[in-house]
Amino acid sequence: MSANNQPLIPVTILTGFLGSGKTTLLNRILKENHGLKIAVIENEFGEEGVDNDLLMQNEQENIVEMNNGCLCCTVRGDLVRILGDMAARRKKGEIHFDQVVIETTGMADPGPVAQTFFVDDLVAESYILDAVITVVDAKHGMQQLDEHREIQQQVGFADRILLSKIDLCEPGEVDALKKRLAKMNARAEQMESNFGVAPIAKLLNVRGFNLNSILDIVPDFLDEDKHSHNDEIQSFVFKQTKPFDGAKFEEFMGSVTQVYGADMLRYKGILYIKGSDRRALFQGVHMLMGLDWGRKWEPKEKKESKVVFIGRKLPKDFITQGLELCLAR
Repeated sequence: MSANNQPLIPVTILTGFLGSGKTTLLNRILKENHGLKIAVIENEFGEEGVDNDLLMQNEQENIVEMNNGCLCCTVRGDLVRILGDMAARRKKGEIHFDQVVIETTGMADPGPVAQTFFVDDLVAESYILDAVITVVDAKHGMQQLDEHREIQQQVGFADRILLSKIDLCEPGEVDALKKRLAKMNARAEQMESNFGVAPIAKLLNVRGFNLNSILDIVPDFLDEDKHSHNDEIQSFVFKQTKPFDGAKFEEFMGSVTQVYGADMLRYKGILYIKGSDRRALFQGVHMLMGLDWGRKWEPKEKKESKVVFIGRKLPKDFITQGLELCLAR
């Protein structure tokens, strides 16, 4: 809950490389009668933007209501300012929306946009970051991953990966791409989309950034791909049935983020802490990390820590060995 006891507005960041199909998806979200009042913010407006007939063009930011109740806003200035303005107008009853989708440009790193919801107090009073959705062109994804660092970062940040243009691919192409993406980001659920048709219920209100969400990691994926890709972005999972010393864990991870934070895109997990009957929920973006207490361990539940790290050329052995030293003696 926010300071004024109003429910926080969930925000989805929609990212993807140029031509991946995210604008097609965005147009579908705007036009579809899904019963949701969605405010769509285009973080930079260009030729590839939302259908021109849906928008009134002028020099300033504009907020336009669609015929299905959705809003569309183009941002040429400060994202924090426009989010604050929209929240204030919503509070006064001038506009109404239930959630926000922010579309980033095709070459953008979604990290700074995601961090906005952690570091700006005024934004945090009204909004909660729900998830990062990354659209990947299934036909050209392999080549784009080889050639562009930006798409690797977009994959690394994702809570959901939406594969577009499946209809143009051979089955083997899609399978190979899925395995590669899973190796880069072990915790993002992958879904398929054609012509903007996507399971919207699985993309919005998924609480991918919520510390109380279920952590679903499938580390088996990491061992399946025998093809070697020299991807900068990779993920690894740390698992341990022995409990952590909570103070040692926080001290170690604090030092790790100070040194490697710029290359740590996402890290998230459930911790078994000595002396507590509750699961500790841990996550971070770059240098910003948080630890919160979740539900109690069930009587028959296996107590274990499970943390996934996603980043750029992270020192896996150093982090793994350091975490082992943080276990309770």
